[in-house]
Amino acid sequence: MRNTSKMTTLENRFPLLAVEHGCIISKDADITVAFEVELPELYTVTGAEYEAIHSCWCKAIKVLPDYSVVHKQDWFIKERYKPELQKDDMSFLSRSFERHFNERPYLKHTCYLYLTKTTKERNRMQSNFSTLCRGHIIPKELDRETTTKFLEACEQFERIMNDSGLVRLRRLSTDEIVGTEGKTGLIERYFSLMPEGDTTLQDIELSAREMRIGDNRLCLHTLSDAEDLPGKVATDTRYEKLSTDRSDCRLSFASPVGLLLSCNHIYNQYVLIDNSEETLQKFEKSARNMQSLSRYSRSNSINREWIDQYLNEAHSYGLTSVRAHFNVMAWSDDAEELKHIKNDVGSQLASMECVPRHNTIDCPTLYWAAIPGNAADFPAEESFHTFIEQAVCLFTEETNYRSSLSPFGIKMVDRLTGKPLHLDISDLPMKRGITTNRNKFVLGPSGSGKSFFMNHLVRQYYEQGAHVVLVDTGNSYQGLCGMIRRKTGGADGVYFTYTEDKPISFNPFYTDDYIFDVEKKDSIKTLLLTLWKSEDDKVTKTESGELGSAVSAYIERIQSDRSIVPSFNTFYEYMRDDYRKELAQRDIKVEKSDFNIDNMLTTMRQYYRGGRYDFLLNSTENIDLLGKRFIVFEIDSIKENRELFPVVTIIIMEAFINKMRRLKGVRKQLIVEEAWL
Repeated sequence: MRNTSKMTTLENRFPLLAVEHGCIISKDADITVAFEVELPELYTVTGAEYEAIHSCWCKAIKVLPDYSVVHKQDWFIKERYKPELQKDDMSFLSRSFERHFNERPYLKHTCYLYLTKTTKERNRMQSNFSTLCRGHIIPKELDRETTTKFLEACEQFERIMNDSGLVRLRRLSTDEIVGTEGKTGLIERYFSLMPEGDTTLQDIELSAREMRIGDNRLCLHTLSDAEDLPGKVATDTRYEKLSTDRSDCRLSFASPVGLLLSCNHIYNQYVLIDNSEETLQKFEKSARNMQSLSRYSRSNSINREWIDQYLNEAHSYGLTSVRAHFNVMAWSDDAEELKHIKNDVGSQLASMECVPRHNTIDCPTLYWAAIPGNAADFPAEESFHTFIEQAVCLFTEETNYRSSLSPFGIKMVDRLTGKPLHLDISDLPMKRGITTNRNKFVLGPSGSGKSFFMNHLVRQYYEQGAHVVLVDTGNSYQGLCGMIRRKTGGADGVYFTYTEDKPISFNPFYTDDYIFDVEKKDSIKTLLLTLWKSEDDKVTKTESGELGSAVSAYIERIQSDRSIVPSFNTFYEYMRDDYRKELAQRDIKVEKSDFNIDNMLTTMRQYYRGGRYDFLLNSTENIDLLGKRFIVFEIDSIKENRELFPVVTIIIMEAFINKMRRLKGVRKQLIVEEAWL
């Protein structure tokens, strides 16, 4: 009894025979090599770089033999952000950040490239000869020599693109194409149009009215006629939303149907390579026919002019004639949403100055031809003649922002969708040669969020083990410092500020381990000279040398006698009682004009016990700043004080230089608020 059912199994119609050594073999003896394409990030590419990418695509396509098909397939699938909450050492703020972005929708972009070698006959087949329309397909044999040459051309194609430094191709393995027991393959994903990781196969309904996969209904817009294209195409275009009068933000010409189209869709781009000379000869013949028929119809005369123009371009510049086709395949399981999607796709194509054509009749055959490895099944009547350079202009050339692989960095969000990203703005730019140091400068008008951003950055750097020294004006970091102090039980988070009740206080002579290196001694000497001399006074070599000797002698004394409390008070007493006597007993006398110790003691008396600023250098808290990882100097109330400000500045520098010299292999940050002032 004859089977009259309209249903059939996928196995009966399936056009692919096998996947061997990473190559997809079709039943019609077409061989396809599949690549995953890594494109540059959105909003990061300049006009010159878009030109370079375009040039690389053109060079690479010219390497392929005749009767090849270049099929670039960009997947844009809606997904939701899954927060990383499983880490044990996450702080409250890190956990809150992740929770805030839980289920945040975004468009995930993956790009694939299929290079297919087919035959002259297959390249000319129309939609009524599609494998979708045949009862059964008889497998054919591959030609060894043709296959070897094609695989060599594919390797050259890959090398040309990777050498550009902007686009990277990675050959897909057999497991990635067909899948494994635990992971969906690329071909299986295509038949379900599901996000990565979903292994549910759906039933497929094909008809002239609509096409359905599971609950999803497809809508297809095609660019398959030269009349539908704009009068002029370019490698890139100006993105007005992020551009100003003085700066340009560039996107690829086809970006409106890429990441800027916020729905589930696949953007298919085909370049079909025939024999260019043969094609041009056909056009020559067609032009002669049009010439002879021009007296009967003006349209024949116009068409002849267009063909002549095409031929002149080809011969003048040595251009390769190819056929091209582009389509946007979008889908939704909601009929109302599908209407909006149709309008969105149409308006995005119109923004490219293309005529949007909603295709229903050829939707099944175009869907079938877009199966990974089945590009040779593409219906010839859906393509138009052009040159490689113009065809490549309609490729999408950017992808989502990507998280840095580096373990060190900060959490930011994607500018387009608000999805969290991990960014390394310290090590990666140096590694790539973008910059030669890790210095950063945050510039913005009042209220633009400079301190807010720096709080975000500093907190994450601190949690990743960095030592932070902050010079603050306006208590911007008081809350963060207080949180760190509470979290560490007072072991970290030191906040220096000046108030009448508790004035700012240091002890530059104190260290936990009584180790004083050359920089530490020099910074103490510089501090004492600042206390003694005014800005206009000249410091002589004798004064500098004697004060340095006094500092070294005092340090030796406190190292040998631990009963002496290191502070400015005990140093002052040492200078007054011991060093002055030792100076007087020397064989070689030091004249007062060279080093006036009495003048020094008188000038610095105000910093000694009972003096006006006796609090400044005699802190009893004995905080060794070397071991503290988060230190804030709040200097708003003393920045105008001519006496205190220079001293505090020197102590800040001494604390940071001490960290720089002694803490090897540890990240250190010095952050100065209002650095402009």
